Amino acid sequence: MQNVVLIVHLLLALSLIGVVLVQRSEGGGLGIGGGDGAPGAGRPPLTAMAKLTWGLAVAFIATSLTLTIIAAQQSSTTSVLDRLGTPTAPSAPSLPTAPLSDSLLPPPATDDSLAPPPID
Repeated sequence: MQNVVLIVHLLLALSLIGVVLVQRSEGGGLGIGGGDGAPGAGRPPLTAMAKLTWGLAVAFIATSLTLTIIAAQQSSTTSVLDRLGTPTAPSAPSLPTAPLSDSLLPPPATDDSLAPPPID
């Protein structure tokens, strides 16, 4: 059911984008121009394109709310963290043990394990 509503939601979104882009701009979107200045001039009557835009917008909001309700019903019993499981912390790698008296001293000069290879 959720997939069907999601597909309808996607189609409504694409249709709404298309209808808005096809409409002619009236020039008064930001309050700049677009009016004749007559005090008695009200809003013009809604055109078919404006009615279609409103219908698609209402349907888009309805599918948004429906998807939210469906998601809330499916996840009401468990939390996201419960579905992830209990992760086990990785153990720290073990370090080589050294005598405590030598732990703060540099390695002896005879130990060449940390020395760079000689240049031939």
